[in-house]
Formats: sequence, C-alpha cells, structure tokens
Amino acid sequence: MDIKIIFEDENIIVVEKPPKVPSQKDPSGDADLMSLLNREYLGLIHRLDRPVGGVMVFSKNKEATTFLSKGISNDGFHKQYLVVVCGVPQEKNGQFKDYLTKNGSTNVSSVTSKDTKGSKEAILTYSLLETMETEELGTLSLLLVTLQTGRHHQIRVQLSHHGLPIWGDTKYNVLFSNTKQWTQIALWAHILKFRNLKGKKVSYTSYPYDEYPWNLFNLGGKL
Repeated sequence: MDIKIIFEDENIIVVEKPPKVPSQKDPSGDADLMSLLNREYLGLIHRLDRPVGGVMVFSKNKEATTFLSKGISNDGFHKQYLVVVCGVPQEKNGQFKDYLTKNGSTNVSSVTSKDTKGSKEAILTYSLLETMETEELGTLSLLLVTLQTGRHHQIRVQLSHHGLPIWGDTKYNVLFSNTKQWTQIALWAHILKFRNLKGKKVSYTSYPYDEYPWNLFNLGGKL
C-alpha cells in the first residue's frame, strides 16, 4: 500500500492516513501506518481513529518527539476536520461543550455530567459549509469542525449527542448501527497546524477521496 507523503524533512514526516488503516499496531494484526512508512525511527505524536482518514504527523528523531509531544500537550496543535452529518445544525456557526466518559470495555464514549467520575471536558466549534438533500437520509450537511480538546471519539459522540450523527458512523449513528454492508465514516482530518522545531508555524492539508457522500459537496469551492 502506497502512503501519500505530504511533507518530509530530517525531523518530521507528514502523511495522509488512509481510512481503515490503524495509526499504529493493534490487536487485529492488520498493516498499520507506522509499519507501512518503514522509517528507521518514528515517534507517534497523535492518533486518528482507524476508520478516519487524513493528515497526520510523525517525528523522525527523539528531539522532534519531545518537542512535538510538548506542543500537543500544551494545545499547540490546531486540528480541523471535514464531516458529513445527518441533519442540519440550528446555527451556521456554533460551539459544543460537554463532558465525556469512556467505557474501556466497549470502546465507546458518552456525554455525561461534570460530576461523573472520570469525565473530561470536550469542546469543539463548527461551521456549516453546505447542505444537500438526498433520497436515502434526507438532508446531509458538510461541516468544518475545529477541536479545542482531544477526547476519545470526541467529534463522533458530541455531534451525535447534539442531533448531528456522522454519516456512516456505526457506533454513534443509529441509522447505520445495523447496516450489513461496509460504509466508510464521513470524517476526515483536513488541516493540521503546529510549530516546527525551527519555531515556524506550518500548516498541512488533506482532502477526502472522491467518493460518496463527499462527492455530493463542492469541497474545493467551500474552503
């Protein structure tokens, strides 16, 4: 499997993670992104859920690992995602603030109260880019989502909780929970911004594949 390399130097490699490929080795034993890249050294800075595609950065030496890990822990990474959801948000631009807890045995997160043991605050903002009427599921909306925090399945569970479940999400969208055929979740890591080791702000972009439901929307003309 060929992995698209967006940028590479002596410190980092920025790639486009294909959907369905694990970011790192997991119990499935399937080919993972780090193994496919086959570099002498790779540091895992952040992850994308297995079904999600898009832009990722890896470090290529220990100095870069330390630097980038510190940046991401201090909210120095800016992450934006393209999402196709079922329904239409009440406002064109908005913010969702919730508290999430993760069930380790089921690998599912849920919205809970602030006082729930183990709950963590989750914040995201969104912008509505376009809507499209479909015969299968009614109105679909293309959103640009910006993460303010990084929680387990955050975008998926928060959007579902607020009545905007993601197209193709078999965990959090009841319309797809019993589907018998493979449906690729419409969630894509679109933009990643951070400071590199030279202190320069850098930005890298990736677009979803030309397939349904992404191809319903004019992605290039909306961003």
